[in-house]
Amino acid sequence: MTISATKNIFKIIVIFIIGTIGGIFADQIFWPYFIERPLFYEYRLEQAPVYLTETNEIVIQENTALQNAFEKVEKTIVGVKATTSRGKTIEGSGIIITSDGLILILAELVPEGGKFVFFVGDRSPTYQVVKRDPKNNLALIKIEETNLPTIGFADFDSLKFGQRVFLVGVIQPLNGGRLVNEGIIKTYNNESIKTNILEKDNLKGSPLFNIEGQLVGLNTIDEEGNITAISINKIREFIGF
Repeated sequence: MTISATKNIFKIIVIFIIGTIGGIFADQIFWPYFIERPLFYEYRLEQAPVYLTETNEIVIQENTALQNAFEKVEKTIVGVKATTSRGKTIEGSGIIITSDGLILILAELVPEGGKFVFFVGDRSPTYQVVKRDPKNNLALIKIEETNLPTIGFADFDSLKFGQRVFLVGVIQPLNGGRLVNEGIIKTYNNESIKTNILEKDNLKGSPLFNIEGQLVGLNTIDEEGNITAISINKIREFIGF
């Protein structure tokens, strides 16, 4: 190797070392000092990760809130299996609204002349039909049990478009099987609340809750599986409180 070639290699090595030292100096000393000057303070790049962290925390908090809300309401859900006077079998859900055994349910799940079995956990208590309102599709049932868990009612005026909601229904009455589904409020009025949730026919009568575990409505299901709830306003009018 010639002396000239050796000198060139040495120059390359020196340039590489100087460049590396310069990069470290700029990254660790010069740039942090420069970016803290008033003129450039608002453009600091270190702000970006903060937003990502906050977003992750919000998602975690929302998921935890949903789990907590489900645990709060799950024991208030009642299953029903009805046989109509024509021999047709209907299954659905209802909800306990008073600790002394008053249950809110869809009137179509307890038709006139039918035979019914209600499932509260692993129990099938005796009952009586207190009131039916076929026009508004609501009914009240009184079961012979006390000290039952109950839920609170949502404030209709606090409902919002796009608000997060979830339903809980009984899918296996004999062993207390539950199904949970969530979505949002698409539109609502004094009588009904439409959601973006799709479900099977056996989830009729499942209650709709807000993320705080308060009752928003009682669900009906059309032929395409769309969930539309009878609003809490109509429910209050029917039960009288």
